[in-house]
Amino acid sequence: MRITRIDFEGRHEINGQSGHWCATAQRRDGMHNGPDIIEVTILSPESPDGRKHYVNADCEDDIFSMAECLQSQLDGYTGSNSEINDYHRELLRLSNC
Repeated sequence: MRITRIDFEGRHEINGQSGHWCATAQRRDGMHNGPDIIEVTILSPESPDGRKHYVNADCEDDIFSMAECLQSQLDGYTGSNSEINDYHRELLRLSNC
């Protein structure tokens, strides 16, 4: 079995306004000898069409950085390492690490 897509969902308030944030992480295997990547699309009230991020599937530091971004965006605050690790662990499922 191979996992190729993971969906995340978050909900929080900013300045008394409730919002819905979600993200999709999808593995994109390298084409024409290019690197394998993880494409992360974050949807928010400010970006309903999504904001795309591309992460090298071979670089655990890049994957952890993306996990920090996801945790902050979806939870609405900067979390502790244990909270970030929840996102990191899921992204690693799509990686080559």
